[in-house]
Amino acid sequence: MENLIIGCDHGGFNLKNKIIEHLKEKRYTVEDIGTYSTESCDYPIIAKKLAQKISDGVYNKGILVCGTGLGMSIVANKFKGVRAVTCTDTCSARMSRSHNDANVLCLGERITGEYLALDIVDIWLSSEFSGGRHQRRVDMFEN
Repeated sequence: MENLIIGCDHGGFNLKNKIIEHLKEKRYTVEDIGTYSTESCDYPIIAKKLAQKISDGVYNKGILVCGTGLGMSIVANKFKGVRAVTCTDTCSARMSRSHNDANVLCLGERITGEYLALDIVDIWLSSEFSGGRHQRRVDMFEN
């Protein structure tokens, strides 16, 4: 099992905790970078902290959770080598990995129910990058 990093703001706190519990049951090692309550906080701080660790190669994959997943994704994608996606369905989760080699999954607690979110996480983590013609396109992301 690989090590993962996960973070959230107040809007994603409850779902983040469910995801961590789910991942630990599957024997993943998870670093939780907060937030640690439903008290209002600024999501860019958490997204930047996680994205920096992905960009630096400390972790290969991470998960961010906020109310919609959108703000986290915007912030994370500003970091070199980070390919963050917001997924609300399992097909997008699979395709984001197989075609785009996404390395940060963003979820919205206010948008996606717990059971669907856990399915999205499982599919996203188990899907492999296809490479081939997709690698050429992923290489173009940085230019």
